[in-house]
Amino acid sequence: MIPEHIINRKGPRSLKELNPEVLVYLNRGEVETKNLMEWLATDQLMLLKTVLDQVYKMDWFVNFESAVNAQKKPTANSTTKIIGEVFFSLAGKNTAIYSVLQNHTSDLARCWACWAQSLQYESVERLLPEMKMYAADSHFGVREVVIFATKPSMIENLETSIVLLKDWTDSTDENIRRFAVEALRPVGVWTKKIVRFQENPELGLKILAPLKSDASKYVRDAVGNWLNDASKTSPDWVQSLCKKMGERVAN
Repeated sequence: MIPEHIINRKGPRSLKELNPEVLVYLNRGEVETKNLMEWLATDQLMLLKTVLDQVYKMDWFVNFESAVNAQKKPTANSTTKIIGEVFFSLAGKNTAIYSVLQNHTSDLARCWACWAQSLQYESVERLLPEMKMYAADSHFGVREVVIFATKPSMIENLETSIVLLKDWTDSTDENIRRFAVEALRPVGVWTKKIVRFQENPELGLKILAPLKSDASKYVRDAVGNWLNDASKTSPDWVQSLCKKMGERVAN
């Protein structure tokens, strides 16, 4: 049984405020991270030992440890990605292992699964449907990692990605709708820029227009983020578009 004060805790504002007792539960994969501070503080290799024991693959640990420690400038993000890559190289398409990761209590374990499974598909037509579960995940960290894992492929296949994500704008799940626009931001956060959107932002209207007045603030904020990115290179276009949208709402 996990104590209520652990379950109902608030995320710390800094690493110094992190309760050491919480870290024990995080490293054992028994609770999700509450915020970025907890996400950064979790010892992913310690957590990995627990997960590998659960899938009876503890002999794989040395491979993960070697890959993680070989990083020149390790970050929580890069470590998450590397662990996912090693899972893919060792597990291949082992559905039993991915099932454990996908349904794990730890959000970081689900992030590893996202990275690993994103490497299984060469075409964006196959990639995006498989990544939908991660875009819909209840945890903010998983929803961000799936953007990192899919954006390079979407940039290389931009037209196709726009068509596919246009259908996602009709989803009843606000997380899916949010992904449709947030994942294709012209600049984004810690992701590669989409130069074509920076030069021709009107290409994004197919995913922006259906969500401009979305019932969810989470989705509307994503639209705002997209337009803010576009304003850096196409301020006149963004101003004109916002004016047109405002006139339509008024009428």
